[in-house]
Amino acid sequence: MRRSGKSYAHPHFVLVVLAAEGETTRVGVTAGHALGKAVQRNRAKRLLREAIRPILPKIKPGWKLLLIARNSILNANFTEIQDCMYLQLTKANLIVESNG
Repeated sequence: MRRSGKSYAHPHFVLVVLAAEGETTRVGVTAGHALGKAVQRNRAKRLLREAIRPILPKIKPGWKLLLIARNSILNANFTEIQDCMYLQLTKANLIVESNG
């Protein structure tokens, strides 16, 4: 997926998207060893999971998403990460705007 998907880079994370068959959207979260020890990697993954959770109902169905944490995520606050997440998903044209 990393090689065949379209990537959208941000200083806090990289979003990789790939069209998938079916109606469900799947999300994967990862953090490499360059991020730090297990405590830092797990914290980064928790931040990414929680940032995307309220946005999931607004994402178009039928996509595979991969979130790759970067070093700067450990110094960012949660609202900043969530705003960046929404921005990157909008750039990827995955947000369904509801009228009402």
